[in-house]
Amino acid sequence: METTSTLTYFLRHVAAKFPSRRALSVAAKFDLTHSRLHQLVESAAQRLLTAGIKPGDVVALTFPNTVEFVIMFLAVIRVRSTAAPLNSAYTAEEFEFYLSDSESKLLLTSSEGNNAAQAAASKLKIAHATASVTQAESNEPELSLSLSQSDSVNSVDSVESVVNDPDDVALFLHTSGTTSRPKGVPLTQHNLLSSVQNIKSVYRLTESDSTVIVLPLFHVHGLIGGLLSSLAAGAAVALPAAGRFSASAFWKDMVKYNATWYTAVPTIHQIILDRHANNPEPVYPRLRFIRSCSASLAPAILGKLEEAFGAPVLEAYAMTEASHLMASNPLPQDGPHKAGSVGKPVGQEMVILDQTGRVQEAEVSGEVCIRGPNVTKGYKNNVDANTAAFEFGWFHTGDVGYLDSDGYLHLVGRIKELINRGGEKISPIEVDAVLLSHPDIAQAVAFGAPDAKYGEEIYCAVIPREGSNLDEAEVLRYSKNNLASFKVPKKVFITDSLPKTATGKILRRLVTEHFVSQI
Repeated sequence: METTSTLTYFLRHVAAKFPSRRALSVAAKFDLTHSRLHQLVESAAQRLLTAGIKPGDVVALTFPNTVEFVIMFLAVIRVRSTAAPLNSAYTAEEFEFYLSDSESKLLLTSSEGNNAAQAAASKLKIAHATASVTQAESNEPELSLSLSQSDSVNSVDSVESVVNDPDDVALFLHTSGTTSRPKGVPLTQHNLLSSVQNIKSVYRLTESDSTVIVLPLFHVHGLIGGLLSSLAAGAAVALPAAGRFSASAFWKDMVKYNATWYTAVPTIHQIILDRHANNPEPVYPRLRFIRSCSASLAPAILGKLEEAFGAPVLEAYAMTEASHLMASNPLPQDGPHKAGSVGKPVGQEMVILDQTGRVQEAEVSGEVCIRGPNVTKGYKNNVDANTAAFEFGWFHTGDVGYLDSDGYLHLVGRIKELINRGGEKISPIEVDAVLLSHPDIAQAVAFGAPDAKYGEEIYCAVIPREGSNLDEAEVLRYSKNNLASFKVPKKVFITDSLPKTATGKILRRLVTEHFVSQI
């Protein structure tokens, strides 16, 4: 019996309902209808089965934002395996951590490949395969997959007989933990479907909607908030020709594909606004709404966006553990949207709790906690983190906020000390660990500092080992070799002492205050 509460089933149902509507376009290359996308996914899924991929196997994917990623992601979850998308900018060291922590069985890349990922995979003896979509003579895009047939017999030989289960772990991502290691977040088919339905309902997405994806598909914002919600509505998605956001091509793509909305992080909204001020387009599409999420949007920027593009700007609140969306401002027809607020909970319960687990009154700050079918069942192999995260029967976000008298959430700040650089959450402890692995660094602390462009930028303070002639350039060189570019400190303070508490603990907050005041 096929269960209807899986994302995979839902997408198949949508493809049957809107077969000839456009589903996915690669700018200036080709368009796929919902039925063609479904066929490509099914044939890729069949290839995975033939290659011996089994339910519960983890398949890592590292791609730019391409049609190949979309097809392979959907094919992996179709065969009841778990997709683990990874940022292609990671270093070999980072790939090694993520591939081993996720226990990946296979690494998928584009035909160009990814040297760092492949080096890590071969070290861990993980198979590597490439996927590429080419336009055939018949003008129908075809997928080619460099997967060899497996000798091991799969219990299921045809994809038609694979029945997806709501509890299948479909997506595995890491959150930037404040502990020394990022935490693994498994999300099930049912988690994904619940979230996609929440997003569809709050923004009233239908088959007549269209968007251009500007965010990476290895994070929930782009993947669930942009791509999967659109596909589940029978709507259309366009991927930029460059495989990533391009300010110069953005509006041309939006106009070409009759876009009705887009979602982005504040940093990208800012870039879009700057370009509008210096280099306006001859024509802008008529948008139903613009969505902002993943970092707080300054009310001034919200106002400028609304003025420039003539559409309501709806700020939302989301995290990986909630399969993306937790709260959002509504469309104008459903209620007011408030600058400085991330709106109302969508499809889930939300409370503000104090440290003893008591629910707080309106306007009183505490920890934002949630409960709902979109929330992960728990971090992978991490009993301590799960005990803390699900205390009092609620999932704890680690964010401090309050609900106003209209039930709108206002965020005050993070309990955890994550650095939020333009929506990319960076664990300072992870950066500390890399810095401290340098032979000439005795002590190191990474911290966030306010930044006009990214909201927060990453800085660090280091104490060199005695007798070494360590300088800022060397710290930056070492960081660039051992960290993804977005985690590399923008500024390095070389110092001989760091502010400590009476017990000798280095408090990140004190370090931040001490050094930011010097700028």
